[in-house]
Amino acid sequence: MSRLCYQGEQFLLDQKPFRILSGTIHYFRVTPDYWEDRLKKLRACGFNAVETYTCWNLHERQEGRFDFSGGLDVARFVQTAQKLGLYVILRPGPYICAEMDFGGLPSWLLNRPGLALRCNNPLFLQKVAAYYKQLFDRLRPYLGENGGNIIAVQVENEYGSYGNDKDYLRAVAQIYRDNGVNEFFFTSDGPNQLMLGGGSLPEYLATANFGSRGKEHFDTLRRFAPERPVMCTEFWNGWFDHWYEQHHRRESDETAGQLEQMLRDGGSVNLYMFHGGSNFGFTNGANHDGCYQPTVTSYDYDCPVSECGDLTEKYFAIKRVAEQYMGKAPDLQVGNLPKHDYGRVQLTQQTPLFAHLPQPVESASTLTMEQLEQDFGFVLYETVLHGPFERSELTIDGLHDRALIYVDGKLAGIQERTGRRNDAIYLELEAGQTAVLRILVENMGRINYGPKLLDCKGILRGVKLGCQYQFGWKHYSLPCDCPPQQGYEPVGAGADAPLFLKGSFTVQQRQDTFVRLDGFTKGNVYINGFHLGRYWNPAGPQKTLYLPAPLLREGENELAVLELEGIDGPAQVHLTDCEDLG
Repeated sequence: MSRLCYQGEQFLLDQKPFRILSGTIHYFRVTPDYWEDRLKKLRACGFNAVETYTCWNLHERQEGRFDFSGGLDVARFVQTAQKLGLYVILRPGPYICAEMDFGGLPSWLLNRPGLALRCNNPLFLQKVAAYYKQLFDRLRPYLGENGGNIIAVQVENEYGSYGNDKDYLRAVAQIYRDNGVNEFFFTSDGPNQLMLGGGSLPEYLATANFGSRGKEHFDTLRRFAPERPVMCTEFWNGWFDHWYEQHHRRESDETAGQLEQMLRDGGSVNLYMFHGGSNFGFTNGANHDGCYQPTVTSYDYDCPVSECGDLTEKYFAIKRVAEQYMGKAPDLQVGNLPKHDYGRVQLTQQTPLFAHLPQPVESASTLTMEQLEQDFGFVLYETVLHGPFERSELTIDGLHDRALIYVDGKLAGIQERTGRRNDAIYLELEAGQTAVLRILVENMGRINYGPKLLDCKGILRGVKLGCQYQFGWKHYSLPCDCPPQQGYEPVGAGADAPLFLKGSFTVQQRQDTFVRLDGFTKGNVYINGFHLGRYWNPAGPQKTLYLPAPLLREGENELAVLELEGIDGPAQVHLTDCEDLG
């Protein structure tokens, strides 16, 4: 039996009046050594619960192979919260949005014939059930009914922004129950009739997500489902950033004022986000609002606790409001962690990306990344062009998302799905001439929200010269999860980008730092084999990557960079104590 229930507009926990004041922290966006630090800061702010999604696409990158280790050990995260006196609000999806690649869904779902996403499709529900069995086998001891701290579980996520299949919602809830989950179930949707109507079920509490006008939206909830508690499951106290856009900020006083208004109106609130963390590796998602908008590596979100764990002005403004309505916060010792400037790291060795090609997959037409059973990274497409043909434009039909185009080993141009860059490329060959065409396509993040969720990567339809599709392709999968271990030579040995470059530096005391890559263009950073994420200096706004101290070693450390286009200046990286998000 669930510990959490309600009577009229009042939540009850263990049959006593209860108000939820929760903050979102995603375990998969924070190094596990810092989980306790971030959760302690939440508790010290006067909050009584933490909310987290679970990310299917990271727990099951390949179908049937599950990973709940290290930074994906969600049970340990929940246990850490329990130790600090925090309840847990769990949002297992299966779709989570969260500005994660494909909204947290594994990309292999896009390559299963007969599977339809987020509806009462038997094959989709079969895959969901297999994942949930693994997830809840690990979380069952922490359910409230078993004496644990998980007191509420969300059914799907903002489903009314996508569909209205009530049978599907009930099927998800039934899979929960089949796995022994009988906690308080709820839904969350946008605060209007269409979204609430499509995404909710009468048997479960409907909540809403918004960033302002709290009383107005609570009144909408009251009209939609009278005599029930009102809750904002996502109070957007900040916002996320896209490449090519500005860094978002929201004033502390405004945020605190909106929170105070909702608490004064008797509501419960979850701050999305309380601490954002980082989109490590290739995990960022993207939006599509008239054009493709990939999300940056930082998920700082202008949170009360910044990406690097600092207590911001917003933190203290929110704490004052929390104590006004929740009582004095626990007296816990929290503060900012030290940052260190380790100076400049010389990258002394290099190896071309194309020197590390796997065995190709051959096909008449171009294959997508999903058809190659690949989730993240790059695909190199290769074909041979044969003359004669007159001057003709080379075009990519269905580019997802960014292409570096090479003719006989030379960069001929760059094209982007964002629309920001689309170099015109014209080719001509005489009789008897040939040219090797290579197209390196980067997955910049699958769309995570809205009607364009079916977002396959690579070249979707083909490559044309003039009006003529080109056939006969080799495909090289390049996940680039970590840098190669062998094949390096001294920097400056004549190879062109894309290049892996690496260097070493010594650490006597591990402290947080930030990777600054002035002079570099676009690529990825790795520290001791861990993929920190992407940088893209000309696009911005982000100019540094957060490097948490737990990823460093006392003694020698290896820093590697995959630079896709080239470096203007020396091959050196600055490990600075100053963050720059734009």
